[in-house]
Amino acid sequence: MADTVDELKALVTRHARGPRTETTICGVSLLQSRTTTEPTAGMTELTMCLVLQGEKDISCGVNALVYGEGHYFVATIEIPVVGRISRASRREPFLGIGFNFDQAALAELIAEMPESGDPDLMCGLGISPTQPELADAFLRLIRLLDRPDEIPVLAPMLKREILFRLLQGPQGAKLRQIAYAGSRQSNLRRALGWMRENYTEPFKVEDLARMAGMSVSVFHRQFKVATSLTPIQYQKSFRLHEARRLLLEKAGDAAGVAFAVGYESVSQFSREYARMFGAPPVRDVARLKTTQTSSYTDRRKAALVETSPATREGS
Repeated sequence: MADTVDELKALVTRHARGPRTETTICGVSLLQSRTTTEPTAGMTELTMCLVLQGEKDISCGVNALVYGEGHYFVATIEIPVVGRISRASRREPFLGIGFNFDQAALAELIAEMPESGDPDLMCGLGISPTQPELADAFLRLIRLLDRPDEIPVLAPMLKREILFRLLQGPQGAKLRQIAYAGSRQSNLRRALGWMRENYTEPFKVEDLARMAGMSVSVFHRQFKVATSLTPIQYQKSFRLHEARRLLLEKAGDAAGVAFAVGYESVSQFSREYARMFGAPPVRDVARLKTTQTSSYTDRRKAALVETSPATREGS
């Protein structure tokens, strides 16, 4: 498998244009970082990350996961996490591939596989070693970046093979949970979706449990298993993520944003924001904007170098 991984590293290095590069293959991104990063809070998507070099760690509630080369990470539920690149350097940058899950494609594929019952609800995050067959499928997919005319025909087939390999692997039960319309996780995600859409509103756990088709005690237990958080902690985390997004996208003051996301106390908002993101709102946003500007400048320099006459002559 070493030759497969080496070729994948070379392809990612050649095509990556920054920390995250969305490719012309829908749902596939390239990840690259020449430095370690500070812990950053974010929301997971229904996705996986195949690590080729370097190391990342991610935490949610009391759960902490560390994954590096030779492993892949999956997220099958939308939950707030704190993650960072913990091993990377200019000589050996962090390299990885992001792959978003298509629920419809998963459901269609599962329907063609041997019958499998709804597994017990489990944590929506997981890590497993990369099987040679999975790495090979990714290699054939990423090679298409050099043959863009072939992407419309071959990419869907290769993405389907990747889903098949994942379903056959140790994280397969997690993926089945997001594909079954009536699974325990599907029912729980219905309640989570309501919480995200109505994050400024107070809620009753009884109503959420009814939405998920569970008793209150079962809902509390299953919610904690899947997200590592209580419903109140989940709502608070989502409010703070939305506040950060608003502060970055709009020229609003912290007090106004605090009220906009459902807080009644500005001081409580500032305390909880600093606890999650490591700095008070104004300082955190200023730091983020500086980082974004620096990242854009680095990508611009790389693009200029790549398109310079000297570079073209030497290629």
